[in-house]
Amino acid sequence: MKAITAKRTFAGIAALGTAALVLTGCAAETVEEETATTEEAAVVEEAAPALDFLACAVSDEGSWNDNSFNEAVYDGLLQAESELGVQMAEAESNSAEDFAPNLQAMVDAGCDVTFAVGFNLVADVNLAAAANPDVSFVTVDGWSEGNDNLKPVGYMMNQSSYLAGYLAAAYSTSKVVGTSGGLQIDAVTDFMSGFYYGAKAYETETGTAVTVLGWDPVAATGDFWGGFAPNDAVGKSIAASQLEQGADVLFPVGGDQFGAGSEAIKESGVDAVMIGVDKDIALTSPEYAEFILTSAEKRMGAATFDIIKEYAVDGTFSGDYYMGTLANNGTDISPFYDFDSKVSQEIKDRLAEIKAGIIDGSIDPLA
Repeated sequence: MKAITAKRTFAGIAALGTAALVLTGCAAETVEEETATTEEAAVVEEAAPALDFLACAVSDEGSWNDNSFNEAVYDGLLQAESELGVQMAEAESNSAEDFAPNLQAMVDAGCDVTFAVGFNLVADVNLAAAANPDVSFVTVDGWSEGNDNLKPVGYMMNQSSYLAGYLAAAYSTSKVVGTSGGLQIDAVTDFMSGFYYGAKAYETETGTAVTVLGWDPVAATGDFWGGFAPNDAVGKSIAASQLEQGADVLFPVGGDQFGAGSEAIKESGVDAVMIGVDKDIALTSPEYAEFILTSAEKRMGAATFDIIKEYAVDGTFSGDYYMGTLANNGTDISPFYDFDSKVSQEIKDRLAEIKAGIIDGSIDPLA
């Protein structure tokens, strides 16, 4: 278990001010004290008013810098710290054995709310919520087993992934596209199924055959590399195999696989691109931008900030389910950036129509 990292911004500022006074010579004491006080006041004036509220999070395996779901939640914590003046603490999990002790560490730290990030923490966070009914928890990509103090956060990732699949099929020259996943769990296959059906919708509309490698939602079989470690070697080999089979658009779902994917593309010599997941990968990881057509964003940072704000500022917390959708901007595809000129206006208009159809219920992204 990694040691708890807690940020106490204003206490730190005060300590720095005190240290300045201690180190100052007697002759310059008054001038230095005034300078320190002025600088401290300027810092405090720029920061949000401090709130007596501790927002916490426990990561899934990986790290807070995973360019994926862990980092997205952490970004929400940082935003709440900066804009709301809350304090924050976190515990990074290196393996599944860290989940329960890390959650207990957050309870012991007196956290007002603790986010358990990822499907893999579902069992442990439900046990923690049951054992600590006066403590508030949030399970991201999980569910509550009847605990009123546990708020589930989920996303209809099939919606944005359907748009991504349609775009992938339209963009592809070979009309072969591929997807793969970290683990065969609902939080992953929801992306893959939406992608599959979106690509097949393009096939139906245009009469142009589209092959989707890596996932069959009916048979529930596909390509998985077995975890969420960044740039997994097996993930790279899957990407290489799909490229060999003719794919020129790849959709790896399971953390930061974009370094591995870009290496596979370079080594294959195929003029191929990828679609990012969770975050706007072209924006947050510009080193991969030349390969990122778009991303299916799971906007967990926004949900994290909103939940903290409702609790810390408005004083409300409930175990009601939060579901991110296209309608509430909880998910969407990212801008095309350097690929914008390569996507026709006709396809852009059709994507807008499809999005509206998913929102109003006339288009089912899982059919």
